[in-house]
Amino acid sequence: MMRIAPLAADDIGRVVALARHVWQATYAALISQAQIDYMLGQRYAPEALASQLDDPAHVWRVAWVDGQCTGFAHGIVAAGHARLDKLYVAPAWQRRGIGAALLAAVEGVARAEGAQRIRLQVNRGNAQAIAAYRKYGFSVVEARVFDIGAGFVMDDYVMEKTL
Repeated sequence: MMRIAPLAADDIGRVVALARHVWQATYAALISQAQIDYMLGQRYAPEALASQLDDPAHVWRVAWVDGQCTGFAHGIVAAGHARLDKLYVAPAWQRRGIGAALLAAVEGVARAEGAQRIRLQVNRGNAQAIAAYRKYGFSVVEARVFDIGAGFVMDDYVMEKTL
């Protein structure tokens, strides 16, 4: 049975490990290993995640199945605006409703905080994720290249959904 829960400090290590696993499976064909390592270091430093736990603008949800961390989502919700920053499910657990449940959890917080829309960024080459987001009601609103430092860029679609 699946359970969606807020991220707890004791679970940060599991989320970091899952992020590395999913990123290696997903992004190795899309970006360099150097960029994967750089982005994981930026976005999943345990101290950075820990600092977000007490910030009400950061919405972290973790999916658990039989005590196993199978996915997670992170949204930023403030001043009536919402952004889905991360949504990852372990490859072996994809297509079982976990991503939809995680997205619904973040969207629920966004609605409760008065957001009318939720935005996200997705790598333009990540056809599987783009198809999933379209299924969940998102549409592409722009294509952008974001400079993320150290000579790396993110070549993304910005997608949006009305809540």
